[in-house]
Amino acid sequence: MAPESDAARRQRFEAEALPHLGALLRTASRMTRNRGDAEDLVQETFLKAYRSFDQFRPGTNCKAWLFRILVNTGINDWSRRARRPLEVDYEAAEPVLAAPQTEALHAPTRGELAAFEGLVDDEVRAALEQVPEAFRIVFLLSVVEGFQYKEIAGILGIPIGTVMSRLYRARKQLQASLQEYARQRGLVRE
Repeated sequence: MAPESDAARRQRFEAEALPHLGALLRTASRMTRNRGDAEDLVQETFLKAYRSFDQFRPGTNCKAWLFRILVNTGINDWSRRARRPLEVDYEAAEPVLAAPQTEALHAPTRGELAAFEGLVDDEVRAALEQVPEAFRIVFLLSVVEGFQYKEIAGILGIPIGTVMSRLYRARKQLQASLQEYARQRGLVRE
């Protein structure tokens, strides 16, 4: 079989990988909790995927393959950051630290109140962020992205039983965290 031309490879990559950009960005945003970091993570994922696209077997699940790269890249990035000492820009922090601490808080404006009303999901988002990372990733891949247990096991490189256990634990923690939220909105009976 003749080697694939660069143009054909790029066209195949665009057709198979790029449709999953939104799903990857959604998951990366939830993993990193920061839009800029999520975009960087997805960009790094696509760069790695393109570089190794000759290893991707056509006809297999491209989305699962991309998510495996995303998760592994994210884990490697977090490990690297954890080993790096905290960097502080003292010149940027000095005006804040030198400011008088007696300033009164202002009352929220009408726009701020309207924005707050539109953010009903903040409690849900906050509860999800409290779920340990290993459980949260499995939850996101299953519930948000719709992967099957076997696919998640392949993406994360863990046994299916571990996927099921982590998903169960994530759901139980979210259920406990959101019990009052659901009760206040009439979503559960007392």
